[in-house]
Amino acid sequence: MTPAKKITKKTKVKKEFVPMEQSIFSMDGTKVGTISLPESIFGVPWRSDLVHQVTTGMQANARQNRAHTKDRSEVSGGGKKPWAQKGTGQARHSSTRSPIWRHGGITFGPRSTRDYSEKINKKMRIGALLSVLSRKAKDGEIIFVDQFSFVAPKTAVAKTALANLAKGAEAGQLITKKKNAALFALASYNVNTIKSFHNFGNVMTEEMRSLNPVDVMTHKYLVIENPEAAFKMLLARTKSK
Repeated sequence: MTPAKKITKKTKVKKEFVPMEQSIFSMDGTKVGTISLPESIFGVPWRSDLVHQVTTGMQANARQNRAHTKDRSEVSGGGKKPWAQKGTGQARHSSTRSPIWRHGGITFGPRSTRDYSEKINKKMRIGALLSVLSRKAKDGEIIFVDQFSFVAPKTAVAKTALANLAKGAEAGQLITKKKNAALFALASYNVNTIKSFHNFGNVMTEEMRSLNPVDVMTHKYLVIENPEAAFKMLLARTKSK
């Protein structure tokens, strides 16, 4: 008899998070400093199942149910009985608005009362966001900017800033990609900044406190303004989950 093989249990070795140093740029594309990415935000493993569940739920919640058909009780007309119940040789009918009649009601048609919304727990939402942010950081698709300062809403100034950032961060698709090139996560609501980037069809602006995984995944690059304040907002959201 051959000796039985000894079965050894394989233990998974947890990979240590290596802090990544990222450059911080100004509006003119020059490097003004560096920042270390916290592990609790950018060291989260990729959870494809969680990200899929949260993103599909958010898209379902944003779905607008407009299709609506009328049943036989809602179609106008049909109050008079088309012919007598008996004695005509015809099939008996009570109303011309029956679903089997032309111009009658619709059976089992789409109704605007249908609810497509899905419940998404706060813990799931922030977990999916951190997973997406960690993936973006590993792929080198996050750009940090110290501050966006616009004296007045100027598209020309925003176009120059976009070109400078693309050159400084070596992100050419920031200006060449025609759709969903970048999502600008602003530290706070700034009318001049929002209006300056409003005329770009491939750029979207959003406040950092409203950041969600759907918008982050839709766009190629994520441009974060004032990273220190942004990290504090994200850490506060992780503690409140």
